[in-house]
Amino acid sequence: MNSNIPLSRRMFLALAAGGGLSAAMTGTAARADRIKTSARVVIIGAGAAGTALANRLVERLDGAEITILDARKEHLYQPGLSLVAAGLKPASYTVSQTTDWLPRGINYINESVAEIDPLARSITTASGQTIGYDFLVLAPGLVLDHDAIEGFSLDLVGTNGIGALYAGPDYAAKTWEAARKFTEEGGVALMTRPSTEMKCAGAPLKHAFLVEDIANRTVGEGKYEIHYAAPQSSLFGVPIVAEKVRMLFSERGIAAHMRHELVSVDPGRKLARFRQTGLDPNTSAEVASVVELPYDYLHVIPPQRAPDVIRQSGLSWSDKWTDQGWVECDQSTLRHLRYPEIFALGDVAGVPKGKTAASVKWQVPVVEDHLVAAIGGREGTASYNGYTSCPLITRVGRAMLIEFDYRNNLVPSFPGVIAPLEELWISWLMKEVALKATYNAMLRGKA
Repeated sequence: MNSNIPLSRRMFLALAAGGGLSAAMTGTAARADRIKTSARVVIIGAGAAGTALANRLVERLDGAEITILDARKEHLYQPGLSLVAAGLKPASYTVSQTTDWLPRGINYINESVAEIDPLARSITTASGQTIGYDFLVLAPGLVLDHDAIEGFSLDLVGTNGIGALYAGPDYAAKTWEAARKFTEEGGVALMTRPSTEMKCAGAPLKHAFLVEDIANRTVGEGKYEIHYAAPQSSLFGVPIVAEKVRMLFSERGIAAHMRHELVSVDPGRKLARFRQTGLDPNTSAEVASVVELPYDYLHVIPPQRAPDVIRQSGLSWSDKWTDQGWVECDQSTLRHLRYPEIFALGDVAGVPKGKTAASVKWQVPVVEDHLVAAIGGREGTASYNGYTSCPLITRVGRAMLIEFDYRNNLVPSFPGVIAPLEELWISWLMKEVALKATYNAMLRGKA
């Protein structure tokens, strides 16, 4: 399509209805033949990654014993939480039942996993049940470490001007209650992000942009301030995107406080304390100090880590991310480096990128390929290149469709149609309209 021809709403809807958009976003391809096997495959986690893989494996494996474990009965559409926290969707928009998406013919155990023994090739559930496996897929997601922030608890969300959209649908709705008060009355908003790896690293920016846009339309310019505090030295991990965000912050008067890590909250005084790091001009050594910043609205995103069962199982990296516990695996195949019968998927995988639902879409076929190949006594060929997608909302009705890989290269799915660094209505529609349908197709194993 000629990039000089603007894509109208009618053209967008026609493309979506005709399947062109759906095919491009889901990456549909011909499926291989079924393989007869009695292999025992255990999947820990029935979130996006585990559910998508289970649906694909039942189509590929004839006779396999597939077991999936997850203690949570509700499935959360996590990409929708940022919309809930901006008052654009109800909490119910993100909630369905785990069993709605699981295929027939598998064993679903509604329990958490208490222990993993990679030498014995077995797992133990919270109730004490022991399950052996021939292949194990780790897809339990991650843990939000709210306790790492002194003075903060989830009970505070929605009160005293405090929000925390990552904590779930109800908390995202309460976050909007606090944010809405700010957008109507003005004052100082303080947005944060953690020093750890995190799911959807664009979410803190989306929330900052949306709250600023709504405040500008409601209380009006000059009656509010937006401050963004982060432990990193840049606003985004991809340099060209970081520069674009910096320019947007400058245009919209959003103040950036880099190398600021949130360590505690004083809700009564409405003060947030940060550990600020920098270089001593005399010795060039890193020095740290404590900085207090006031707020009327504070958005908290806590440190994020692998679940304890992963960290205690000996499956984590020993030489990096040691405080976070991500699974040690090959970044191309997502196969464990010491236990070849184990794979990692989604947030828990110890790879440089990939903690988004869009990444899961591309990771799942890779794990499927290598797992099925191993069952058949051969080597897989699929490779994950670190693809990560972030529909970076910048205003209500505008977004940038940012897609990149391990090397921080921009890898647009619609070159010549959607410019990744432009604020476009079509990128907003992909977040608002097309993304959930694509996500649901992924859960069914169709993407």
